Amino acid sequence: MYFDASYIAKFYFNEPESSRVRELVRKADAIYSSLWAFAEFHAVLHRRLREGDTSLGDARDLDSRFSEHIEEGLWNLIPVNQALLRRTSALMVSAPRNLFIRTADAVHLSTAQEIGERAVWTNDRHMLAAAGYFGLTGESV
Repeated sequence: MYFDASYIAKFYFNEPESSRVRELVRKADAIYSSLWAFAEFHAVLHRRLREGDTSLGDARDLDSRFSEHIEEGLWNLIPVNQALLRRTSALMVSAPRNLFIRTADAVHLSTAQEIGERAVWTNDRHMLAAAGYFGLTGESV
């Protein structure tokens, strides 16, 4: 099962659909994501601090839990390397004009494709729409 960073964040924060995402995590044999999600998760922490939704202490606790979960193998983060970025770039350059694709989404979709996943789990409507171009199915709770 492949999660983008938004689904990883939903595991830690109480947001709409968080309970359903946690249920997916409990039932999954393994959950993969791009190492890119590591930086994205911390950007979410920063945004929540900036907006006053999370205290500094809670952000530090969540950072520690996230790191522990990586070490324990809950999140299997796939390295981003030059070959992956070159393949992602080639796909973006040849994408249809009407495909709205952001860099982070393309990296996630390329990563999922590279490791043989058939679907990606996200609540990002643009990523869901672009999944087919990468030969994947977009799934959302």
